This record gives sequence, structure tokens and C-alpha cells, in this order.
Amino acid sequence: MTPLAPAEAIFDFARPERIYPDMGAVFDGQGTHFAVFSENGEAVELCLFGRDGMDEIRLELPHREGHVFSGYLPGVGPGQLYGYRTHGAYDPGQGHRFNPNKLLLDPYARSVSGSISWDDALWGYDLASGDDTSFDARDSAPFMVKGVVEDPRFDWEGDKAIRRPWNETIIYEAHVRGLTMRHPGVPEALRGTYAGMACDAILDHLTKLGVTAIELLPCQFFLDDRMLVEKGLSNYWGYQTLGFFSPEPRYLGAGELAPSPIRQFKDMVRRFHRAGIEVIMDVVYNHTAEGSEKGPTLSFRGLDNASYYVLSDDDRRYCYDVTGTGNSLSVAHPMVMRMVMDSLRYWVEVMHVDGFRFDLASTLGRQGLGFDRGGTFFAAMGQDPVLSGAKLIAEPWDVGEGGYQVGGFPPPFREWNDKFRDCMRGFWRGDSALVGDLANHMLGSPEQFNHTGRLGTTSVNFLCAHDGFTLMDTVSYARRHNEANGEGGADGHDNNLSDNMGAEGDSQDDAIVEARAQRRRAMLASLLLAQGVPMLLAGDELGNSQKGNNNVYCQDNETSWVDWAHADCSLADFVGQLCAFRAAHPVVAQTVFLRGDAERPEVVWFQPDGREMNDDLWGQDELKVLGLYLDRSLREAGEERDGERPLFLIFNAGEAVDFTLPDQGDSQGWHLVLDTTRSAPFTFFEPGHSGSLVAGQPVVVPAGSLSVYAVG
Repeated sequence: MTPLAPAEAIFDFARPERIYPDMGAVFDGQGTHFAVFSENGEAVELCLFGRDGMDEIRLELPHREGHVFSGYLPGVGPGQLYGYRTHGAYDPGQGHRFNPNKLLLDPYARSVSGSISWDDALWGYDLASGDDTSFDARDSAPFMVKGVVEDPRFDWEGDKAIRRPWNETIIYEAHVRGLTMRHPGVPEALRGTYAGMACDAILDHLTKLGVTAIELLPCQFFLDDRMLVEKGLSNYWGYQTLGFFSPEPRYLGAGELAPSPIRQFKDMVRRFHRAGIEVIMDVVYNHTAEGSEKGPTLSFRGLDNASYYVLSDDDRRYCYDVTGTGNSLSVAHPMVMRMVMDSLRYWVEVMHVDGFRFDLASTLGRQGLGFDRGGTFFAAMGQDPVLSGAKLIAEPWDVGEGGYQVGGFPPPFREWNDKFRDCMRGFWRGDSALVGDLANHMLGSPEQFNHTGRLGTTSVNFLCAHDGFTLMDTVSYARRHNEANGEGGADGHDNNLSDNMGAEGDSQDDAIVEARAQRRRAMLASLLLAQGVPMLLAGDELGNSQKGNNNVYCQDNETSWVDWAHADCSLADFVGQLCAFRAAHPVVAQTVFLRGDAERPEVVWFQPDGREMNDDLWGQDELKVLGLYLDRSLREAGEERDGERPLFLIFNAGEAVDFTLPDQGDSQGWHLVLDTTRSAPFTFFEPGHSGSLVAGQPVVVPAGSLSVYAVG
């Protein structure tokens, strides 16, 4: 249906409003119903625009019920551009910043047209004066994006959610542009797009690796901050969301390649599902792109600032910020909570997304100013029949008081585990007194997560993520190099637990190159052989470097894009073998926490002379080698079994050492299957091979290595 000319729009006052329960602009085949929330607003105007975003007509929404303003326009269909203007008090001291001169994006817009053209008119106050209690009467519409009425119809061709168990899940965190812009197998016209993300070249790489889920950095509509634009930079990562229902339009192809954001995003999801890969979205419901009280008026602030944002108890003029971005979304408000829940259900039910990673998720658990794991948001997620079955991952911290909550989230949430990251980086660079932490994290971090019925798959383990060094940079740089970000190199954190291993940055020294390769193999093996859910950063399997920049949030260029031209194919093959080994040996990927009791020793720790670890041995600060015996064969009848033989893992971050193999309870003996110091680390053997090693026999464990022995 072609967009309706604004002058033809007439509300149908005879339609019973209660038959349209959905918020936003909903096309029913004959017309469109518009609904928007504003508790403190006095009136809301629907603004319809021509195809070029101009020729505005304003129509006051005629119905109000429960602070929802609504109206039905027959004949208005897909493609129609629209926005809102809200009338009400302009009283910043009470938290009210209504200004009908500012065009507002519908929080429920399913699609967005255009891009922000930064101008002082987008601010509700006189920006030049710096006084956010002043009032600006300029019209912002010429500079604002518009919502688009969308046709939700799409032939999914039988597509359904995959629902892969957590203990079979391997996550790959990636950016739509970062993964595709430099890949020679991605057609040039598709690079940086949803279509390119799910093209054959990318799918082939992911399936060869053996990853089961792709975690996409933010794909909901977000803004490039004015500060970045004026520096010639952009918001590459996307953590400045303004539209929680709309796919980000910058990831669309041109012309015929982009029939609509919804259709192209859906097609990407469908192609991932056909390849057996789940789609997890990184979502940002803790704040919006409007920033602090001195930020622009683009949507939520103008619709109802006092309802959408957490305001200071001392002076409601100010936003209460626990996110470091200027504002915190007031998820405790019933209608804001509804918006978040509606958005999540929309991405699952309409867009077929399989799960979510929640940015700064501690903010979502704040009741008032404190964190509450039994709070409204978690209760709503746990009882929701749609969302409770999706994959839910928390980034378990924010920057507010009491915001660090690793281990504090309720089921069914999984959590990013930065303690795992820090331990593995420190252990493998040779830091002291870390064998105890290593033992904890290799078993799924039970010290953090084994409580209140949580499972052994609660910890999402990672070595690197988008925020911080890549794996290659972790072994190539002793300090960050962020000068290109325009902040004097002061941005990004400085606790990288990295080691340049003899030279800062790239090196042509063969010894340094090989040492770095060996350490990365040991770290990757630790990640993929640990209990919990492993997550890989896109490009780490290829040796990708960001040249020491550990905060590429504003670098939409070759600094942040994966460098496929110099890919380390042998490392990628090794990661694929690790993923295959994990799938073939489920003893390293259990749903439950393994037990270490004397009667059923599923896990036993050893020191090099063959003795089991005890309190005195754990207390050796300089101990840098540890053996781990894993065996699920003693589970009681009726409990989960994997039916495989034991494994013995040896972690050695120190010098070469003799290590006595333990009694494996099997006459067939031990066989070496992995040695990360070798150029071809995996050694495959036939069961019953005559070269087996017996219990009590010492073996030489190379320096800086992870070795794995299996029973033949």
C-alpha cells in the first residue's frame, strides 16, 4: 500500500479502541492504529509526513485511557512516516520537559527513516546558554528521524527457534560491520549489512568453527553522538539506543537489497537458523541515547521525562545516572516495564531472535537506587511464557553503587563472567597465587554461581569481548593505545592483564611470534575445556589485532573490522578442533556442577608429584602447574550420564615440569590428545593403541602449556 498523503488523514472515531491492545503504529490491512504513552502529558499530536519527510500535518490523538493516547487512521499503511509532539508543563524542577516544538520518535516505532542531523533545535532548551531550565521554541522536525509504519507480513518458510541446550552452546560475539567489511568472500554490496552477515562466506566460517550461537552487538536503532560526529567519528558499537523495536537501518543494503529493515533482519535470522546457529541480540534497556538532563529531546524526554527516566530524589531536574551515559531508564515504572517486555517479546515472536545479552543488566534490577535480584524486572522475565524460554545473558554490573553483581542474578539468567577472563589472563602470563582461582573457574565458577538452584552452565566464560583488547593484543601490548579515539589516550580501562612478551605491538622475532601463538592456544583451550558456556570474540580465532586500542567504540574503520587478509588459518583450525573436542567429550560441558567428594570423585586436583591437592598445597603462591581429573562415570543411576571415559588436564604456566599421571581406574592407560605447544596441537589415537601411558608414570609437561590426556 502506498503512503497516504497527509491531507487525506481522518481519524475513525467509531472504532472501539479496546480492540487495538498494541502500542505504536500497527497496520491491520486497512489502516493504522497509533498509540503512545504519556502519564504527565496533556495532549499528543500525531505528525504525518510526506515521502521526503516534509509536508507535515498534525492531528491530535483523540482518545486517552490509562495515560495512553491513541487513534485509528483508515487508509494509512506501510511506508507512512510519522512522529509525535507532546503538550504539557515545561517545569524541569519537577522533571517535566514537554515541548511541542520538538518532534519525537515513537518508542514503539518498528522502523526508522532518515538519520539525525545534529542541530541545536533538537534540544528542548537554549543549548547556547547552557541553561537546561530555559525553553527553546525552534522546530526540530527538519533534523529528526521519523518512524515508519511497517507491514509485518513475512514468509518464514517454517522457521522456528532452535532452542539448543546451554551445555551445547558456544557463543560467537560479532559486529555486523566488523565481521563483514573486509571479508573477501562477502560481496562488496553486502558488506556491513544484515544480508552480508548471513551470506554463505560467513555461515561457512561459523559452521566450520563449530559455534552454535552468534551474539550480535546492538542492532536496535541507535545514534551517533554529536560529540563523535563533530570529531569525524561514529558510535560504532551501538550502545546508544533510541528505538527499541526498530532494526538499525545503517546495516541495510542499498536499493533493492533493502526492501525494509524488518524484512532484511528477518531474512538474516532465517539464514542463521537454517545453518543451525542461534541469534542472540545485545540489547541496551538500561539507558537511552538522550543522555543527561542536558541532552537532546528526541523521544522519551519529550513524551514524559518523569516517567521514562530515574530522576534524582534531591532535585528532579537531574537524571540519576548509574550507567555512565547520563540517564537510567526507569524500568520500575509499569509502562516503561511494559515497553521493555513488549520489545523483548517482539524480537522473539515477530523477529525470531533466540535470546538476549543485557548491557549493564544491574540497572534493570534496581528497585529505587539499589539492586534487587527478586525485583520486578526479574520476576516479569521469569514468569513470561515467551521470554523465560529464550537465552538470557546478563552483563552483571553497572557503574552505580552496589552495581557489581557477578553471581547475583536469578535463574534463568546466565552471566558474563569477567572473573574467568581476569583469572585466565593472569594465570597464563605467570601471575602468582592463581591456581585456586583457576580451579574454581575451570569448574564453572561454583564459588560465584552454585547457589539458589543455579546450574553449571550459568557462567558465560570469555577471554575477550568487544570492550577491551583482542586476544592477539592481550599477548602483544603491555598498555592501551587509544590515541585515535580523540580523548588523549585516557579512555578505556587500564587493567588489561596483558603482556607484550618482549616487544610492544607487531614483532618479526620468530621466538616472540611463536611464544604468542602458544599462549593464545593455551588460553583458547582453557576457555573451550572449561565448564560453563564459552564465548569467543569474533576474530580472535584468526589472530585479529586492533593495534592496541582497547576501546574501539568510535572506530568504524579498519581498526575495528576483522582483518581477514592476514588471518591465522592454523589458529582457526585449532579453534574448530577445540569446539569439536568439546562436543565429543561432554564431561567438559556439564549441565550440573561436578562433585569432588571422596565417594564420587568426578573431579580431583593433582600437583606434579602425583599427590592430590590439599589446603597446604593450595596455599603455595608460586605454584603455577595443576592437574585436573574429570570423570562422570560414577553418577548414580537415573542421573545424567555422558558414558565417556575420564580426561586428565594439566595446566602449566611455569617452566617445563615432570608430572605424574594419576590412577585412572582403567587398564588401557592414558594417551596424550592435546599439547598446546605443538604446531599441530591435537594428537589423535586409536583406542587400545600400544603407546599408552600408565598411572604413576611421569610425563614431561612443556612450559606454558595445556595438555590433555584421555583413556584409550
